[in-house]
Amino acid sequence: MRIQTTLGAAIAAILLTGAAQAAPPSLDRTVTRDLAAPAAGIGGQRFVVKTTAASAPGRTALTSALGTSVRRAGLAAAVQATTTAAARPAATARVLRSMGAPGWHVVQASRALTASEQASFIRELSAEPGVLKVEPDRLYQRADVARTAQALPAAAPNDPNYARFQWNFNNATGGVRAEQGWEISTGEGVVVAVIDTGIVQNHVDLAANVLPGYDMISDKRVSRRDTDGRVAGGWDVGDWVEANYCTALGGQPHAPEDSSWHGSHVAGTIAQQTNNGIGLAGLAHGAKVVPVRVLGSCGGFGSDIADGMLWAAGAPVEGLPVNPNPAEVLNMSLGSGGPQACPALYQDAINQVNNLGAIIVVAAGNSNADAGTYTMGACSGVIAVGATRVTGGKASYSSWGTRVDLSAPGGGGSIDGDPNGYIFQAINAGTTRPTGEYVLGGYTGTSMASPHVAAAVAMVQSVVDVPLKWGEMRDLLRRTARPFPASIPGSTPMGTGILDVATLLNRATQPPCTENCVPPTVELSNKVELRGLSNGAEDAVFSFRAEAGKTLSFMTYNGTGNVSMYVAAGRVPTPTDRDGFSTRANSNTETVRFTAPMAGTYYVRLTGTYAGMTLVARQ
Repeated sequence: MRIQTTLGAAIAAILLTGAAQAAPPSLDRTVTRDLAAPAAGIGGQRFVVKTTAASAPGRTALTSALGTSVRRAGLAAAVQATTTAAARPAATARVLRSMGAPGWHVVQASRALTASEQASFIRELSAEPGVLKVEPDRLYQRADVARTAQALPAAAPNDPNYARFQWNFNNATGGVRAEQGWEISTGEGVVVAVIDTGIVQNHVDLAANVLPGYDMISDKRVSRRDTDGRVAGGWDVGDWVEANYCTALGGQPHAPEDSSWHGSHVAGTIAQQTNNGIGLAGLAHGAKVVPVRVLGSCGGFGSDIADGMLWAAGAPVEGLPVNPNPAEVLNMSLGSGGPQACPALYQDAINQVNNLGAIIVVAAGNSNADAGTYTMGACSGVIAVGATRVTGGKASYSSWGTRVDLSAPGGGGSIDGDPNGYIFQAINAGTTRPTGEYVLGGYTGTSMASPHVAAAVAMVQSVVDVPLKWGEMRDLLRRTARPFPASIPGSTPMGTGILDVATLLNRATQPPCTENCVPPTVELSNKVELRGLSNGAEDAVFSFRAEAGKTLSFMTYNGTGNVSMYVAAGRVPTPTDRDGFSTRANSNTETVRFTAPMAGTYYVRLTGTYAGMTLVARQ
């Protein structure tokens, strides 16, 4: 994640505090911090193990297998010091706890193991009867890096910084059309879990929409609490690090870093209090958020993240009370620091969450790489979100690929200036522990894009008669995404378009058609290119209002794949019922031309598999 912070016009800009005030201040101070997460390793001491039995006997058998594996791996005896390595004491291993995902357990060694020792231990334990999978318990990181004066729609909120800072909600080119969507839904009655750094307790512009969650971090070095035990609340107590603090957890040397308040920022985009005359707005401000703290100093262990997913969705997790407010939507703005396939533990947890009816939305990542080669994008059963700029173009850092379902505003940083280069929300002003002061923090990253989509999912679930499953929701999001207004290279596809909350909610609430049905279309404007088109779960249909007697052409070009185009006047065409068509083999370059069109609406249907393509109508 990147954060832009600047001082406002007045150096003595007002800080917003939790104290009651006669006239709430505008919260117009912004802050600057570098939140590049310190490189963290895999810890070298914790492992996750899946056994054939999920019950107590399975855990007992695992305990016995650990002793055998330690001996066979050569860890049971002390190692003398050499000229190149320090002495190492004998090691043992124990079952730290069983996990929410059936059959999975967390195993902890008595000391950090070297890379070769880890490999030997994993190899020997994997060979034990009843052991199905052994993986290091890795540390994961946060996935982060002008409007002209006009009358606002009735749904526009009165939050004082909304119009200036929240282009991501209201900008006609790069925004998500929030104001039109709010006329249909604000997410009322839906719970969204924010799997992140937690939320600052009693947050001045968020607290009324926060339900108590849980702090799942089980290592006090990461949590910055006094004990290793998990605690109720899910409150963010800070994730700062001193210089080289993370080296004890396997990380590389690094500079000191202030607390990020990342979870509060993400939660604010989802459900920040709105129309309260303070600060900024939240997209699904009628929803509630549950903080599930899994990230702290140096990141967060995969075992804590997996348990956090399951607890958030209402599944039982050993040693914890069942979540009294199970979430219908989970936002996960986190991921692996380098290429990594989806861990088996994560996939088991995701499958279980989906079976409980909850939907997981994830950040595609900030590596400008194939999202399908990094966790979380490598996992199935999730909705992956890329990041766009105020221009509607790809954010330079955003990961891409066929695993990205759609994109949403993430900010373009200094290239687009302040405030249009950043996603703003209210964050705490503390540099380590939270204080009573708050400022506006401008962030960029797919961490910021993902909560837009999580909020949109909540808005849909709030108004449909039967909640959608994750696959149904993913397809609806893909079908209703607005085509990219800026060119997206075919080599870096970013999904089917940019989140369009208004179109999404209109489609979700549209009554079923029984006769003379015309599928929803995207209207084409004369000589205006729709760029970066990618096909979703169904054929794409477009419409164009033509004049009589002037040559009319429809053309597709650029991108990758193979598209076919069918055109008809006054009706939606099919491959067998059309007035014109173009189906060149293995090509995205298609043209249909009418030299004497009639006045009225022409419909264009695109079929096939394609990405990064451009469509234009010319008359």
